[in-house]
Amino acid sequence: MTLTTVARAKINLTLDVLGKRPDGYHEVEMVMQTIELHDVLEFVLSSRDITLTIEGANLNPGPDNLVRRAAELIRRRGKIRAGVKIRLAKAIPVAAGLGGGSSDAAATLLALNKLWGIGLSLSELMFLGEQLGSDVPFCLLGGTALAKGRGEQLERLPACPYLGLVLVKPQFSVSTACVYQGYTPGPAVNRPNNRAMADAIKNKNIGGIAQNLANALESVTIKMHPEVARIKEKLIRAGALGALMSGSGPTVFGLAKDMETARAIASCYKNDGDQVFVTATIDG
Repeated sequence: MTLTTVARAKINLTLDVLGKRPDGYHEVEMVMQTIELHDVLEFVLSSRDITLTIEGANLNPGPDNLVRRAAELIRRRGKIRAGVKIRLAKAIPVAAGLGGGSSDAAATLLALNKLWGIGLSLSELMFLGEQLGSDVPFCLLGGTALAKGRGEQLERLPACPYLGLVLVKPQFSVSTACVYQGYTPGPAVNRPNNRAMADAIKNKNIGGIAQNLANALESVTIKMHPEVARIKEKLIRAGALGALMSGSGPTVFGLAKDMETARAIASCYKNDGDQVFVTATIDG
């Protein structure tokens, strides 16, 4: 039996850092949004082993890979003896602030829950997801949500209006851990108003969404890589309604009122070797 599914990327419309937690993680509050850009995963039942092959990215398919870890975790939870062959075709950039690895893990939990007939509820899958990474529960939920805690406490928000997006991933990557370690509160931090963002989403106010884009980690990543700030400026000059770094970066997205406008922005963007993607928000 074979099952093929997609794992969609995410962006952060807002990201605030509230402080350090006793467990070593940072307390965050952020509005997260699923987008159409996606990886593809194929699952084929096998007799015993869990194997993974990866296309489109130079990633280690070994036991530490999030997809392998997700498969092993749900197999133990379901007390399953069968194996599975997994093929992952990557389109989401790696280490880019777009949640690609977390989304792949979430898609694996959902697919194997169905393929192996385990029958876990979404809340049970989200509990497993917490053990794999802070963004995995959101990737299981999908759509538009306010995330708190270390990202695992989720409040579903009204669907974001359909927006075109231009994603720009520079030629370098950043370490999420290093960015969080470098964060210190101060006047240079662009802290968001999450309630104002949620209200703008509820009211389908695209201008309000663009106006309330804010990421407290931007100042850290920009200090390390000033190119992030230049990408934001270039997207605005090309016609984006607003631009923001997603997650810990370095990917920057520009907002557009629709896909046609997003394509026009991408064509006007002066590319210096960056990866440029035209995509859109999606409800779940």
